[in-house]
Amino acid sequence: MQKKWNINGSRGESTAALAAALGVGTLTAGLLEVRGYGDTESALRFLRMEEEMLHSPMLLRDMDKAVARIAAAVQKHERIVIYGDYDVDGVTSVSILYLYLSAQGADVGYYIPNRMGEGYGMSEGSVDRLCDEGAKLIVTVDTGITSSAEIAHAASRGVDVVVTDHHECHGQLPQACAVVNPRRPDCGYPFKELAGVGVVFKLLCAFESVQHDLPEAEAVRSICRRYADLVAIGTIADVMPIKDENRLIVAYGLRQIEKTERVGLLALLEAVSKKPDGTKNPRMPKITSGFIGYTLAPRINAAGRISSAGQAVELFLTDSREKANEIAARLCDINRERQTEENRIAAEAYAQIEAEHDFERYPVIVLAADNWHHGVIGIVSSRITEKFGLPSILISFDGAQSDGDVDVGKGSGRSVKGLNLVDALVSCGDLLEKYGGHELAAGLSVRRENIDAFRERINDYARAHFSAADRVPTLDADFEISPEEVTLKNAEEIRLLEPYGVSNPTPTFVVRGAKLLEVQSISFGKHTKLMIERAGERPLCAMYFGCSPKDAGVYAGDTVDLLGSIDVNVFNDIRTAQLVVRDVRLCEKDAQDFRILQTRYAQIKGGAPFDEGENVLPSHEEFGTVFRFISRQVRYDEDSFSVREMLMRDREIHAIGYLKLRVILQVFLELNIVGMEELAPEVYRFKLYTQQKKADLDKSTFLRKLRGQMTR
Repeated sequence: MQKKWNINGSRGESTAALAAALGVGTLTAGLLEVRGYGDTESALRFLRMEEEMLHSPMLLRDMDKAVARIAAAVQKHERIVIYGDYDVDGVTSVSILYLYLSAQGADVGYYIPNRMGEGYGMSEGSVDRLCDEGAKLIVTVDTGITSSAEIAHAASRGVDVVVTDHHECHGQLPQACAVVNPRRPDCGYPFKELAGVGVVFKLLCAFESVQHDLPEAEAVRSICRRYADLVAIGTIADVMPIKDENRLIVAYGLRQIEKTERVGLLALLEAVSKKPDGTKNPRMPKITSGFIGYTLAPRINAAGRISSAGQAVELFLTDSREKANEIAARLCDINRERQTEENRIAAEAYAQIEAEHDFERYPVIVLAADNWHHGVIGIVSSRITEKFGLPSILISFDGAQSDGDVDVGKGSGRSVKGLNLVDALVSCGDLLEKYGGHELAAGLSVRRENIDAFRERINDYARAHFSAADRVPTLDADFEISPEEVTLKNAEEIRLLEPYGVSNPTPTFVVRGAKLLEVQSISFGKHTKLMIERAGERPLCAMYFGCSPKDAGVYAGDTVDLLGSIDVNVFNDIRTAQLVVRDVRLCEKDAQDFRILQTRYAQIKGGAPFDEGENVLPSHEEFGTVFRFISRQVRYDEDSFSVREMLMRDREIHAIGYLKLRVILQVFLELNIVGMEELAPEVYRFKLYTQQKKADLDKSTFLRKLRGQMTR
């Protein structure tokens, strides 16, 4: 399905004036205008982050109760256990609360459930284990808002619970000592989009102010100095909007990471930036939200997905550089294992979609399998949603314990703008064992016998609440630029707008009418490198990550439009600008010309007369040219092609032209010269016959019919 491009704005005379006033280029000034900062004063306030402010932590409902109960536990030296989640948000939440309480002299430990054995959230079994080990207070971080039964069970064992969470609230709030969550319906906190680690950050700020009798501003500065780096990592990794106080925290945290002395973080930075030969890279990577999200976070996440999230926590708790190096190397190894597993599951999921999914009836893709790793299905769900522009849910019964009719699988889902996934799951609540999450990402547990009913129910909900227009994948761009504007200067200057994230996305542009000089496969077809002609300069490199040349569907010689962002590529210590492509398509004029040819062929095939000059009837030699191309490619184990791919990949076929090629393929099909299976409109899989006989083209009814239609 072709994606819809939504271009948010354009540049004009006012852009040049703003650029001159700010001393920046028109590209940067245009970005400020499109994002609502079109005058000098507001643009400067945005760049200096003068409008953002940190709100008082005491505005969070139950914050006073949470601080009081934790302070009492510290003073009485009661055993405190931090109960966290296994993702990056949970790991960083556990880490900063543990570090802080340890510094207060608390008797503190932490517990993160195993994704494979226990799954998300609290369980009565884990509560019993903590109670038996002497816990008197459990503080949940990034979890707990849906754990009413488990919290009641803790109370029955004489253990108090303080909940800190940021997930959607549905149903009754748990009866805990305190429930700190900006999303709870009765909480008047002015900013609802804190990450789980952001809520813990506010807890620490409140504790520091109240218990140490400090002005709030001084307490906040103190907590920021110690923990903003980890708060920024958790906020970025959990894809929270980078606006309001999140923007301040992330910006400050990124600056901290650049000069970090935290041994675990330093070890991880060095591990991910090693040279291909494994030696240390003297140049540390540029610390941006993109680097955190795409490089650091997956390695921290991998521990909880494949192994134990405790390893990632220990990375941030340790003071030993030797131990930190060991853990960082292990996290990188686990991440490589995760990538292998992810690719296997993705291949199986795509095959299942191709074989079974009805896109017309089911706007939500629901897949299930017995052997998919629970820790990886969420990432694969993200890939599926990105590829098809539709919500997706993957369910795995790997490791599920069958007991009669009880066979519970764990699921992970991702959604798109227009369908709130949590609301959709609420509508299916009676079919699920457990569920929770955010608007665009959620987890669930479901019995095997309820899978089919769940698939129907959630799609019923989607058909009622998710319009056909919403189902067209949409990509946003700020405005159009020329290839000549993809420069190192512009790539570095637009970083003034960082940190990027939800609500302040990475600047994205459309480049129109670019001539493709080369299309190159990278990493065995995993990525595509496009070389684009640029007037008066050396060709521009455009990288299309995660897309093979065949899936890109463009070829050397095409004139294309591209949508992507400007980035800096560093190779052998040489820095160059490149375009990072999110979508590419044939330029509108060429696409329209191709559609005209398609329409004309349909008319001629349907019996319309045509002129001899239209070059519809192929020669015997041209039949041979196409047959040799198919034979050659099939023998090289490449048996599937679109009509346009054949035209663009072979000069001789290009010279034959579209109309004659379609005629040749129709004759091949009619006379069974080669096996042909139509995979999609104008996309065929070819098969050669073992005993190939010379074909008599004069036997073709289609050719005789066409000869009768031609006018002279």
